Amino acid sequence: MLPTTRNRPLLPDVIRSELRRAIVEGEFPPGSKLPNEDTLCSRFGVSRITLREAVRGLIEDGYVIRRQGAGTFVTQGPTLRNSLDTNFSYTEYLESIGVRASKEVLEARRIPASEAVAEDLNLAAGAEVVEVRRVRIADGKPAIYSIDSLPVDIVDAKKDAKAFSTSLYRLLAERGHVVDHARTVILPVIADIALGKLLQVEAGTPLQHLKQIDFDTGGRPVMRSLEWHVPSVIELRVYRRGPGPIAG
Repeated sequence: MLPTTRNRPLLPDVIRSELRRAIVEGEFPPGSKLPNEDTLCSRFGVSRITLREAVRGLIEDGYVIRRQGAGTFVTQGPTLRNSLDTNFSYTEYLESIGVRASKEVLEARRIPASEAVAEDLNLAAGAEVVEVRRVRIADGKPAIYSIDSLPVDIVDAKKDAKAFSTSLYRLLAERGHVVDHARTVILPVIADIALGKLLQVEAGTPLQHLKQIDFDTGGRPVMRSLEWHVPSVIELRVYRRGPGPIAG
């Protein structure tokens, strides 16, 4: 049976992940042309429509480019890219492309929510949250430092300690709060001494700072995340459509 539920990847996303892995692992090196549609459809046992949707995702992610009349070619660029038009687990993404991924959980504690956190999670003043601080590591290099805040009625700082080293999206889904969408703001920042030490970069190194609020399928805000990305390790990018034909 094909995966169709919200907490399972759609078939085009599965094929997209498999093609991405093949690119990263060198089966299709930079500059090479992808096999034709018939070959890829036969390889993955999917329809042309499904394959085209998967390849479109790779184009949006920046892994391939389509040249009119010539075919689809693998691009040059950083191995690790986070396409912000799609929300996903970093751990599952890194593992899907063959990167040795891990997390170091620095701290997980139950604390009173700050005014900003309470507002973002739609909590009453003085409510408590579980705050999780982690560093994500890709092939031995610190890539992302994050501070995640979650409501205490969903997660427990002590009972869920082991789960914090895996995917928080998976944990939320297991608790009946499948993440449906998110709102994100990105700002350029400079690493101070503390961030530099956590991410193993020099103080003054440019970082990409991301603030995100994740909402479940019922529209409830279930996680507030602050993240600091090292651009030399993982690149943030957005695929922008249009504007298409402009009259006049």
